[in-house]
Amino acid sequence: MKHPILFKALGPALSIALLSAGPMIASANETSDFEWPRLLVVGTPGTGTASFASANGWAPILQKEVGAVVRVVPEDNESMRYRRLTDRRDITVSSVAGAEMLYQIEGVGGYATTKPVAQRIIWHHTDTPWGLVVSGDSKLQTVEDLKDGGYRVAKGMFSPAMISSVTDGLGAYLGLSAEQIEQTLQFVPAGSYGENCRSVVEGKADVAWCSPISSVMSEMEGAPGSIRWLPLDNDNTEAWGAFLEHRPMLIPTEISLGVSTARGIDGATSNFLYSVPADADADFVYNLVKWFHQSYDAYKGSHPMASRMSLEQFRTYLDRSPLPVHEGTVKYLEEIGVWTDKDNTLNEAAKKKMDQWMQARQAAQKEAAKAGIKISGDNPDFIKILNKHTSGLERFRSRL
Repeated sequence: MKHPILFKALGPALSIALLSAGPMIASANETSDFEWPRLLVVGTPGTGTASFASANGWAPILQKEVGAVVRVVPEDNESMRYRRLTDRRDITVSSVAGAEMLYQIEGVGGYATTKPVAQRIIWHHTDTPWGLVVSGDSKLQTVEDLKDGGYRVAKGMFSPAMISSVTDGLGAYLGLSAEQIEQTLQFVPAGSYGENCRSVVEGKADVAWCSPISSVMSEMEGAPGSIRWLPLDNDNTEAWGAFLEHRPMLIPTEISLGVSTARGIDGATSNFLYSVPADADADFVYNLVKWFHQSYDAYKGSHPMASRMSLEQFRTYLDRSPLPVHEGTVKYLEEIGVWTDKDNTLNEAAKKKMDQWMQARQAAQKEAAKAGIKISGDNPDFIKILNKHTSGLERFRSRL
């Protein structure tokens, strides 16, 4: 069976027992006459990322089991990796953060000039937990204590997402207006991630937005006085709804990874997903996700983050994800009984929403080109046109 799209692309209430079950059949490619592509290219962020390293864990195993040549290609430029997946088509599958996919969909920043192409997620890759850390002897006991005023919050100037998390998201979670945030909290600039987190044990800040899986947290936890974490109550849907207005792709969760002080604490997770263009070959996607599931035991120990590619983890993500799922994945999940009528309804709505964004951006680019206006995220004239076409469209946002 040939797959034109692939070859074009590669040219120049569920049972936990079922979800966590091991391989049902020795190898996914033994169950059908599916002909794998000669070359399967997996695009990831740069070589220093867990995304790249963990993909290099499962890729050789897939290659050995199915006979296709599997290559993991690091592409640190996010907009270029998107172009290679959706336009150049020399990447078959991309590892992308859900937050980054939101920018791709909406044409934010460097994505303003890219060709609008609908995407679908096919499987869960990795996830990074986040939370609010304080020193072990901090006076802060709950996040609501911040409303008493006078506390210093580390502000990671190196990342717009880090800035938004504390200056907008945290304040919104606390129910503070923009004016009240400025009056209540003191923001302490930090030039790097390490500086941002260490500020709470160095006495420069009282609280910081950090990931418990980062190496600096192990260092801080082992220091005299250690550290603590302020829970962000996952049951407080009103507060989280306000937070997600600013960081819409975060998912409230109980932290289960990283340093021991964070485990069991309510925080958030940022997910990396495997995505493909919406028109990716359904048979290919079906067989790849089938392999991800059935060969999980073979690759889960290849990298610490590979364990996050379990069916159980993917199913948990789907319960909150607003993004559309590829038909090949849906077919497999239906076969094994972990896709519901509710999932189908939500997925159809997500596909429709994706199409609306693509059509609006295409119309904006067409209008700008006709008027001789430069299509750029830095051009106010183009942004005005883009906003006109996308006004009223519902954003993708994690479900609570």
